[in-house]
Amino acid sequence: MPKSQFFRVATEGATTDGRNIDRATIEQIAATYNPKTYGARIWLEHIRGILPDSQFKAYGDVIAVKAEEVDTDSGKKLALFAQIEPTPELVAINKAKQKLYTSLEIQPDFADSAQPYLVGLGVTDSPASLGTEALKFSASRKQQSANLFTSAVEVTLEFDEPQGIKLADAVKNLLSRFSNKSGTDAAQFADISEAVQALAGHVVTANDNYTGALARLEKTETALKATQDELATFKAQMDEAPGNGPRRPAATGNDGAVQTEF
Repeated sequence: MPKSQFFRVATEGATTDGRNIDRATIEQIAATYNPKTYGARIWLEHIRGILPDSQFKAYGDVIAVKAEEVDTDSGKKLALFAQIEPTPELVAINKAKQKLYTSLEIQPDFADSAQPYLVGLGVTDSPASLGTEALKFSASRKQQSANLFTSAVEVTLEFDEPQGIKLADAVKNLLSRFSNKSGTDAAQFADISEAVQALAGHVVTANDNYTGALARLEKTETALKATQDELATFKAQMDEAPGNGPRRPAATGNDGAVQTEF
């Protein structure tokens, strides 16, 4: 599955149920979140479905979070950023310009630790600036009634591209810079050298893949030859086994007439 780049999912301030997410809460979530401890899944409007083919099934996982300061209209504030691994359905929904906003679900006292923890991430169409459906989340949609939902934040999901595409773009950019360069020969040589090194790395990877495939093919051929040898040995043993000797030649003579005793 593709994974997203980090994007902002919350900023210190008001929540959709009238409470407040403070700076310390964001710092603690960033410090304590670990998918191996408890993985926060992505839910449509925070609704947790039961069936795997439900419209309200999980749409991915939060794989990492971090806290950074951002500039807002009221000055600098601490924001929480998340990296997710979405399902193909969530990617398609996002490309269709649906459910463009995210909202955190935070459990204030996680596992009796007295610390807040991220237990879910909702995707919604309700921007925080309008405060419509995002403000109507009921306690029945929460794992625990004490959990809080943060204000919905608009996000643009950007996914990491395969390494091969990045390599091609890098070489293309380098060659483009070289073709338009008017600097010294040394600078041009440096560009070419960098491009060649990038291509060499790609060739090494391709060569490793080829070598591995060749080794597997040779292993298969060896196994096939061993099987053929075993079959030949078995056939020879069967030919020499009792009861498998040559048949007696057919009887000849008396022109085929049947004789009887007198």
